[in-house]
Amino acid sequence: MQFKFWEYISHSLIHYKKSIATILVIITVFFGCQWKHIRFSFTEANLLPDHHPENQLYQKFLNIFGEEGNIIVAAIPYEQLLKPDVFKDWKILNQKLKKDQAIEGVLSVTDLKKLVKKENPKRFELEAILDDTKDIYSQETLDKFKDELFNKLPFYKNIAYSNKSKVIQSAFYLRKEIVNTKARKVFIEEKLQPLLNEFSQKHNISIRVSGMPYIRTLNANSIKSEIALFLLGAALVTSLVFFFFFRSIRATIIALTTVVIGVMWAFGMIGWLGFEITVLTGIIPPLIIVIGIPNCVFLINKFQQSIKKHQDKNKALKEMITKVGNATLMTNLTTAAGFATFIFTESSILKEFGILASVNIIILFVLCICVISILYSWMPTPKSKHLKHLDKKWMENIIKRMQYWVIHQRKGVYGVALAVLILAIVGMFQMKVAGSLLEDIPQNRQFYKDIVFFEDEFDGIMPLEIIIDTRRKKGVEKMSCIKRIEKLSKELDAIPQLSSPLSISRFIKYAKQTYYNGNPEYYKLPSSNERNFIYSYLKSLSNTNDSGNKDNILKNYVDTTGRYARITTFMKDIGTDQMNEIQKNLAPKIAKIFPKSKYDVDFTGKALLFQKGTHYLVKNLVFSLGLAIVIIAVFMAWMFKSTRMIFISIIPNLLPLLMTAGIMGFTGVPIKPSTILVFSVAFGISVDDTIHFLAKYKQELSIQGKTRAAILYTLRETGISMFYTSAVLFFGFWVFTLSEFGGTKALGWLVSTTLLFAMLSNLILLPSLLFSFSGLQKTKKNTALKTSSPSL
Repeated sequence: MQFKFWEYISHSLIHYKKSIATILVIITVFFGCQWKHIRFSFTEANLLPDHHPENQLYQKFLNIFGEEGNIIVAAIPYEQLLKPDVFKDWKILNQKLKKDQAIEGVLSVTDLKKLVKKENPKRFELEAILDDTKDIYSQETLDKFKDELFNKLPFYKNIAYSNKSKVIQSAFYLRKEIVNTKARKVFIEEKLQPLLNEFSQKHNISIRVSGMPYIRTLNANSIKSEIALFLLGAALVTSLVFFFFFRSIRATIIALTTVVIGVMWAFGMIGWLGFEITVLTGIIPPLIIVIGIPNCVFLINKFQQSIKKHQDKNKALKEMITKVGNATLMTNLTTAAGFATFIFTESSILKEFGILASVNIIILFVLCICVISILYSWMPTPKSKHLKHLDKKWMENIIKRMQYWVIHQRKGVYGVALAVLILAIVGMFQMKVAGSLLEDIPQNRQFYKDIVFFEDEFDGIMPLEIIIDTRRKKGVEKMSCIKRIEKLSKELDAIPQLSSPLSISRFIKYAKQTYYNGNPEYYKLPSSNERNFIYSYLKSLSNTNDSGNKDNILKNYVDTTGRYARITTFMKDIGTDQMNEIQKNLAPKIAKIFPKSKYDVDFTGKALLFQKGTHYLVKNLVFSLGLAIVIIAVFMAWMFKSTRMIFISIIPNLLPLLMTAGIMGFTGVPIKPSTILVFSVAFGISVDDTIHFLAKYKQELSIQGKTRAAILYTLRETGISMFYTSAVLFFGFWVFTLSEFGGTKALGWLVSTTLLFAMLSNLILLPSLLFSFSGLQKTKKNTALKTSSPSL
């Protein structure tokens, strides 16, 4: 039945090639038209499902206080900035940015305001430290301003200036509605960067720029450029390796044409389905090339073997489809199944990746069968020079060496496998989980160096939010609550990995200082007696924003009902382990400061969300990998109708994965979103060799009738294709090591290494197990016969 199906497929491809080619062209044109809908993601990868408690908490925070990652900061050493001509141009630059529609507000040293106490009525007002009505561009005025800022306004410490080296920074607040849109990219690339570059060149000053919107924009540009690099690199490298083995320009062009069409369809499908290109979906097109070329290797190699044998093109095409088609389909199904397991997770980004990867791999199989058959049917029959690679002496020697190990050195093979297993287990216990928004950023880029600069000067760049629920209206306004907020702020300030926090208590301290005529000694919380009359001044405090509207300046740190308070701090680029340790150490202190019977205190923010998502991803990896193993085991059971074959096929593929986990432990490569795909990708691809080998073994066993002969013939015929495909995959994935992103680079060399060992495992350990199990089975049969025989 199965053979008749492939007979029908081969007949259709040979006799209806024009109609099928026309359909393929129409579909390719359709997907090509969908490229215009492709868009890159402008948000961080949210690895958690929408209903996850951490996501719900973050959404609650956004509903109360709005977008938190909308700040871009620019810093200049004060010695350079506080010069009349430089200061004047910096003020002009800031005024231009203030007028831009993308900007919600600017906190610049040129326009810093201070609280001033007024009488009749009693109130505080915000007034500019530098009065524009006077000459603010004299060196004397700027020196006085410097003295007042650094010595009399502790409120601005680590906000407007660094307390370490007195670096001065300006903060540009993007409108919250554009932070996660293309408008953010347009503003940064077409307005902000040109203005800063012009200023920098004019005064020969190096400006440090950072902030999550800025980092995300430049990082996204790096990802874009790398996708192009990976596509070209994967195509070039796999084509060269393919040509090295086949020594045929025609075969190389056919293989390259096939995968190029596959890439066009993959990109078109992303646009058609309305998905965004993310850090995960972005690797699918180059993945198509790397997976597609091995498909071509098996099919073209079989076609050429048949041509050499029969010298009949149509018969060779028929043999290629009928004898290799089913095995190739099974390998693509198992690879697709490995990726499809991500569909069952609750993370939208993983679901999209699973859908696109699995569907495109199945489509790729169809393309390989159709395109290779149609193009070869239109081309002249390959000549003997195109088939010379089938008689490579060095390849024959490698296969003979493997045959020797399988037949005569099985104990040694098992010993090596056991040693690898023991080392892998030792390494696995040293593996770590890490998740950071900035961890994989290219470290040679200027914007990464600027991140390090801001971490050194201001103790962090990634916002970490603490939301305090007093459970009652105006609960935050009580002095007891403000004192608790101040206590927690001091605890946060004492943590080296976190910056000086911003909260209502900081404003209240500044209000007391202002009430006492700006004396810095009074920059502290008011007593219970002072609280009432200071609050009478503070209640009417408002600020005229850049749109001319008046806003209460406390609204960013206390909600309109007075129930919720917010503490904002910035964290360094620390991993999940350090952040978990910080939260663990803070938990008892927070419980003591804010009793759980009266308050709810929660940590949130995009950086923390990303870290939580990493742990969620690890759990899903275990589930997905387990599900993939079960699915593949079912495939094996269906193919071979034998429980024994399930174990024989799974063991050679699990061992390389365990070895990779051990390598990650020994080399210190952590499990994170960028490296977590290693296991699913490697397992899904490495099991392909197993299926090809076992499918051929099954065929030969029915022909030869003996295990030894079937295994030796399978190694000789299928081993060459497995060697070729593994080499193509090794170098194809090695292209990812060209990445500037640490995680992508690690993904490349880890998958390459895993697949290399998977090839050796499938060519040596797998046939060894087949030999041993068949011998064991024969021994059991002989023992059973002797036991059942009557004694003489």
